[in-house]
Amino acid sequence: MEIIGYLASILMGLSLGLIGGGGSILTVPILVYLFDVDPVLSTTYSLFVVGLTSAIGSVSHFRKGNVNLKTAIIFGIPSIAAVYSVRKFVMPIIPDSLFMVGSFEVTKSLGVLILFAVLMLLASYSMIRKPKKLKESKETVTHNYPLIFAEGIVVGGITGLVGAGGGFLIIPALVLLAGLPMKQAVGTSLLIIALKSLIGFTGDLGTNLSIDYNFMLLFSGFAMVGILIGSYLTRFIPNEKLKPIFGWFVLVMGVYILAKELLF
Repeated sequence: MEIIGYLASILMGLSLGLIGGGGSILTVPILVYLFDVDPVLSTTYSLFVVGLTSAIGSVSHFRKGNVNLKTAIIFGIPSIAAVYSVRKFVMPIIPDSLFMVGSFEVTKSLGVLILFAVLMLLASYSMIRKPKKLKESKETVTHNYPLIFAEGIVVGGITGLVGAGGGFLIIPALVLLAGLPMKQAVGTSLLIIALKSLIGFTGDLGTNLSIDYNFMLLFSGFAMVGILIGSYLTRFIPNEKLKPIFGWFVLVMGVYILAKELLF
């Protein structure tokens, strides 16, 4: 099963390299169902993997001038503060047993998985639908930095809870609220995700979580291999065709998690 898990980590990196974002949302399911990692601990590993992979992805965008540093700072500061606060102060005080529904116990781990599955459903919708509105609005929308700041807090909080980057929330915000062209929105979002994920990961240091650094780095290494392969294949495979296909896969995975955890 571990061999399958490492192969899946390569595929996760491959999808990230091919579609430019969203692929990292598979990190937590891979860790939970193929490596049998506790869901809460898996969000810690996910923050590190997502942060590292996004940082690598943002380098090429920065070289191409597709990173708007001013917007990244305005969105990133509240997002980083929120994710760090959630990991450092909120997650440790959430009780292991949340509540009971009859004889069914909703635990902290189950709550994380359910919230993550809902996030996967939302992410799949953003990948499946055609973003016509985003393309048309980039020249007419004025900057709305107060809303960008507010959404930074919301996205940072969500990232802190589930360990996912939230690129499907950040990119529309950067296009619609900051008026960035799509390419700049993608590049800027990768930088924001990298910073908030890696700094959010440091919020788990010193807590009662038992982090296996050797495993985390090995898993990240396999993901890096996938990213390099995916980035190379983008020369031959169009992003627009792959993203909806991947979106359907994420949708199926989200439904599977909800069904497995709530029905079986």
